[in-house]
Amino acid sequence: MRYVRPTLLLVVTAVSLYLLLPSLLAVFGSWRSLSDVDWRFALLVLGFEGASYVCVWELDRIALRTKAWFPVAAAQLGGNAVGRILPGGGATATAFTAGMLRRAGIDTGQAVAAFGASTGLQIATALALPLLALPAIVGGAPVSRSLADAAYLGIAVLVLLIAAGTAAFVSDAPLELAGRWIEWLLNKTVRRRRPAAGFAQELLADRDFIRSTLGEGWRGAVVSAAASTGFDYLALLAALRAVGAAPRPSLVLLAYAAAKLLGLIPLTPGGLGFVEAGLVGTLTLAGVSGPGAVAATLLYRLVAFWLPIPAGGVAYVLFRRRYDRRKPRCGVSARAPDAP
Repeated sequence: MRYVRPTLLLVVTAVSLYLLLPSLLAVFGSWRSLSDVDWRFALLVLGFEGASYVCVWELDRIALRTKAWFPVAAAQLGGNAVGRILPGGGATATAFTAGMLRRAGIDTGQAVAAFGASTGLQIATALALPLLALPAIVGGAPVSRSLADAAYLGIAVLVLLIAAGTAAFVSDAPLELAGRWIEWLLNKTVRRRRPAAGFAQELLADRDFIRSTLGEGWRGAVVSAAASTGFDYLALLAALRAVGAAPRPSLVLLAYAAAKLLGLIPLTPGGLGFVEAGLVGTLTLAGVSGPGAVAATLLYRLVAFWLPIPAGGVAYVLFRRRYDRRKPRCGVSARAPDAP
C-alpha cells in the first residue's frame, strides 16, 4: 500500500503533462526566437530572478531564526530542484530541504515548521495578488502601454501587499472579512449539500501558526515575501521588453497573478505546462502578439523555472562538501549553523 500513493501521483503527473504537451512544445519549439531578444533586458531577467531568490532566502532565515546564509540558500536551491524533478512537488522539496539542514545542525521538526510558515506566507502573497490587481484594471490603467508604467504599477502592488500582510498580522478583521467573502462566493457559485463555513477560523489559525513561527521577525518576513514577488514580476516585465513587447500594464499584472496561481497546481512540478499555457494566453490578452507572448514566456520560464534546477545541483554538491565532513548535530538550535 505504501507504493499506491506515489504511483497514483506519478500517473496523474504523466497524464497532466501529456495533455499539456502541445502547449509545452509550442513554447519550447520557439527557442530560435531567443536569438532576436535584447540581451540587455535578458540579463535583467536573470538579475531580477536572482534578487527574488535572495528575498526567499531571507524569508527562510527569518523563519529558521538563523543568521547563516550558505546552508539556507544551498538547502533551498537543492530542495527546489528536487521538487521540480520528482513527484510530490512542495512536500518532496520540503522533506529534502529539511534533510539537508539537519546536516547543518538545524532540527528537522523546527525546519519543517519554518518552511511551512515561509511557504504559507508566499502562497498568501500569491493569492492576494489577483485581488490587488483588479482595482488597477477596473480603474482604467490599461490605457497606457508603457513598461515604466507597468513597473510603477508593480511597485504600487508591492506596497499594497506589504500593507495587506501587515494588517493581517496585527488585526483579525481582514482575515475574517476574507473568510466570509470566500464562503459567500463558494455558496453562491458551487452547489453543495452543506454551506461552506469556517474559512475565517482556518485563515486565523494559519495566520497564528505563521506568526508564532516567525516570532518578532514577522515584519521582515512580510517585506521579504512581498519583495520576492515584486522582483519576480519585474523579471516578467524585462522578458517582455527583451522581445520588444509593449503590453498593457494592468493586464500584465493580471497575467503574472494568473501564472503564480497556476504554479500552485500540484498536478505537475512547479505547475509545469499549466503556467506556460496560461501565461501565453493571458499575455496575448494583454496586447502581446502571439509569437512575442511565446518568446517572453520561454525566456521567463527558462530563468525562473529551469535554470534553478542545475543551480540546485551545484548548491547540493557544495553543501555536501562542506557539511559531510562534520558530524550531524541533531537537535541543535537553529542558531547553531556557522555564519557564512
